[in-house]
Amino acid sequence: MGQQRWVGRRQFLRLGMAGAAATTLWPRPVRAQGRAIKIGYVSPQTGPLAGFGEADSFVIGGVRKAVGKGVAIKGGTHPVEILVRDSQSDPNRAAEVASRLILSDKVDLMLVASTPETTNPVSDQCEVNGTPCVSSVCPWQPWFFARGGKPDVGFKSTYHFFWGLEDIIGVFIDMWNSVQTNKVVGALWPNDGDGNAWGDKERGFPPALAKAGYRVVDPGRYPNLSDDFSAQIAAFKKEKVEIVTGVPIPPDWTTFWKQAAQQGFRPKVASVGKALLFPRSVEALGDLGDGMSTEVWWTPQHPFKSSLTGATAAAFAAEYTREAKKQWTQPLGFVHALFEVGLDALKRTGSLDDKGAVVAAIKATNLNTIVGPISWAKGPVPNVTKTPLVGGQWGLTKSKDARFDITIVSNRSATNIPVGGALRPLKQA
Repeated sequence: MGQQRWVGRRQFLRLGMAGAAATTLWPRPVRAQGRAIKIGYVSPQTGPLAGFGEADSFVIGGVRKAVGKGVAIKGGTHPVEILVRDSQSDPNRAAEVASRLILSDKVDLMLVASTPETTNPVSDQCEVNGTPCVSSVCPWQPWFFARGGKPDVGFKSTYHFFWGLEDIIGVFIDMWNSVQTNKVVGALWPNDGDGNAWGDKERGFPPALAKAGYRVVDPGRYPNLSDDFSAQIAAFKKEKVEIVTGVPIPPDWTTFWKQAAQQGFRPKVASVGKALLFPRSVEALGDLGDGMSTEVWWTPQHPFKSSLTGATAAAFAAEYTREAKKQWTQPLGFVHALFEVGLDALKRTGSLDDKGAVVAAIKATNLNTIVGPISWAKGPVPNVTKTPLVGGQWGLTKSKDARFDITIVSNRSATNIPVGGALRPLKQA
């Protein structure tokens, strides 16, 4: 009788616990499978600007892995489709693929990166069609003003994060002030979106350099993919230029710098945007690449981490080198940050089917990303927020894996990014 009573109690407790577990587990809500989210992404993956898109496949592969189970939005889980398109370094092509993504593929969000020749035509297509868009890797002035942006109005559907001309001017002047020169600066500004913005007599380099005590020698705009810079070199030699700056595409700087060496022009400093961003561009110069200086927007030393994966800048760069067998490159961080911002906005949106709601979510962004904090709560103009900028110098290494490496030599405007040395004057012939 006692044994039967004990067995009965044990069975009762076991059944009661099972019932309690069932009660606990059963009411949990099951997320409904929502429709697929379509994200369009446009960048220059081929052509003279291909260095900007070199790491795209790695970055996008990592994003696809991170959102492999879908994105949770308002009680539903939505699979994510990323539609990648190549602008081929051509503004017309950029506009064409953007139009197809908007009208044929019906993307919910557009992301675009790298130089005004890609960001601007894509952003314009999005603005015309009311498609939410986030862009980066283009100084904000050529993105904003070249598109007809008005500081008291802004844009409806397009948002941008990057640094501005005032930042790179400040970085370059800080580097130049650390070296003894005659303060005569030769300018290589091409006839394109960046070149016209940098050379602008009101918002560009000329007035700011004059105010800082530098004299600018500007031989005028030249077409991209020029094969002869003899006129510019002659002008620089005549005016005793000791600093060269500009924003040429990589092949043009290679042509200019090799011709300068052949013609006996050796300035003390060469601080160049765009062309000197990538290790391969510096390697193309051979030993003449030693001492080149440039703007630095992102490195493995930047003290930020991804909101999407939790990876630090250092870990992310190391993973790229391990998988791609290549040296890290600056667009790595910013292309990843584009997807961080885009996915964060989509997760917070009131309705995927309401473009206005997606735009509102973008505008309300307040996110710590792998390139730093992103928030459009305040900016130099509407639709723009800025990221930190420092200055760096390329130097030869003894490593078998990398012929050149870059050292941060100016961090006046972003002291949380550590300096690794001081600017070295270029070797004189």
